[in-house]
Amino acid sequence: MILSDRDIQLAMEAGDISVEPYTENMMQPASIDLRLDKHFLIFDTNANFVIDPKKPIDPMMKEIVIDEETPFVLHPGEFALAMIHETTGVSDKYVGRLEGKSSIGRMGLLIHVTAGFLDPGNCLKMTLELHNVANLPILLYYKMPIAQIAFEKISSPSIRSYSKDNAHALNSKYVGDMKPRASQMWRNFLTEEERKNVSKNED
Repeated sequence: MILSDRDIQLAMEAGDISVEPYTENMMQPASIDLRLDKHFLIFDTNANFVIDPKKPIDPMMKEIVIDEETPFVLHPGEFALAMIHETTGVSDKYVGRLEGKSSIGRMGLLIHVTAGFLDPGNCLKMTLELHNVANLPILLYYKMPIAQIAFEKISSPSIRSYSKDNAHALNSKYVGDMKPRASQMWRNFLTEEERKNVSKNED
């Protein structure tokens, strides 16, 4: 069941839902408004010709950082990874669902392709998979309203929450992200031993 504004507030007071920074005017009847951060990742199409999910994609992307005066330009048909400005988290009792805003959708901007789910136990700046389906470029500004998140209480607390302690067991790839990251799908093709070695090198 989706939480009302009243129940969202109670869950925040109990420490089960967190949104930082937060102000009361972000609260909607059954969601919380969220804003766009300044970091973007785009594919370097001049140096790459195909996306291979079996290989690391990080080297194929380049980062763009905007400020409050300079917008990011998303051209028709283009795709970019971005991030929510607020750090959002839920306890093992809740999930979050990231949704678009009506005014954003009416410009032809999709804020996520398929991944808009906040797992129990995770706390991060949620990634946006931006896609311009309009026939004109769209200007995106730092801290502009971009999305909303609704929360649901799950049937019982999860046994293995989406936390750093369970990251290896769950093959979690984006626990606690604070900047947009390229797809880590290539890790799914690794053997168990290879995964352990990658984790050791990253630690």
